[in-house]
Amino acid sequence: MKPNPLILRRLALGGAALLLLAAVAFVSLRTGPLAPIKVTVTHATLGSLSPAIFGVGTVEARRGWMVGPTVAGRVLSVKVDVGDTVRAGQLLAEMDPVDLDQRLAALDAALARADSGRQGTQAQLQDATARRTLAMANTQRNQDLARQNFISPGALDARMQEQASADAAQQLAQANLAGAAQDISRLKAERAALQQQRGNVRLLAPGDGVVTTRDAEAGSTVVAGQPVLRLIDPASLWVKLRVDQGRSSGLTPGLSGSIVLRSQPQTQWPAQVARVELLADSVTEERIAQVAFAQMPASVSVGEMAEVTLQLPATAPALLLPNASIQRQQGQTGVWRLNGDKPEFVPVQLGASSLDGRVQALKGLDKNDRVVVYSEKPLKDAARVSVVDALVKSAALP
Repeated sequence: MKPNPLILRRLALGGAALLLLAAVAFVSLRTGPLAPIKVTVTHATLGSLSPAIFGVGTVEARRGWMVGPTVAGRVLSVKVDVGDTVRAGQLLAEMDPVDLDQRLAALDAALARADSGRQGTQAQLQDATARRTLAMANTQRNQDLARQNFISPGALDARMQEQASADAAQQLAQANLAGAAQDISRLKAERAALQQQRGNVRLLAPGDGVVTTRDAEAGSTVVAGQPVLRLIDPASLWVKLRVDQGRSSGLTPGLSGSIVLRSQPQTQWPAQVARVELLADSVTEERIAQVAFAQMPASVSVGEMAEVTLQLPATAPALLLPNASIQRQQGQTGVWRLNGDKPEFVPVQLGASSLDGRVQALKGLDKNDRVVVYSEKPLKDAARVSVVDALVKSAALP
């Protein structure tokens, strides 16, 4: 009996459908939504870290000066230019003295007159003192004569009146002399202040340095305290470092490290933390430290950007993990640990971290636990995973 062609055709179609379903199921389980999630894993290993603090800063001068007049005036001349090296006490600029010389001459003349007046008052005091001495002698003699009834009481009273007048004249002369001395002291003080003001028209370098800016030219009018020139001490350069507050643990004065200038990216300059500022930046949430060069670079610019790495003491041995393995689930920090071939989220307590991407796991893991580092999609507990060497295979070299 020959097979029915219709039945054969149906059987063939059914077999093809089964094969197609099997293929779809195979593809779904291998590459589709039901496929295992590819992950890379590492082992929790015991070791020590050499943590470091990294931050970015700008080169600044520790010592700098703004040189300007103490009173308002007009700039007469500027003797130096930007980039010039100056020495302490060197003349940098001069202000127009205007009428200071005339005022000094007037004060000198007033002092001469006051001194002449003082000398005249001194002579008056000497004359009044001599008259008082004579009056006292006459009064004493007349008192003796009055006791012997050789003169009348009226004559004695006249002599005593003469003595009182002499006393008053002497006191007046003493007061005039004291007033003359005060006038001279006042004029001398005014002259000293004016002389100092006259000396301030010469703007001198307060220390050795380099001129960085020239803020006024000859003929410009400046107010008191306005800088004409700005100087810095090139031997006092340091880096004003800014470090994220959350990564600044261990930042203390004396910490050693290195500075890499933006203009010299291949050179590391030894450095040390000179000072940690008490006032942090509340806006950027950064702590500020001043890092000094152990050896001053030959070529560096103020305001230049710099990267600073500060070395902290090595940590005690602990379990170490890559930073990339740390995840957050429902407000908890932890890792995905493989329990057999199924992932489970395990909360961990983290410790110090290093700049090479490793972090301490102080609690929550055991040595040699397998921990997921990368996954091609978010993980869930007991999800199907497939451990691979890398999520993306590198292209083969030709």
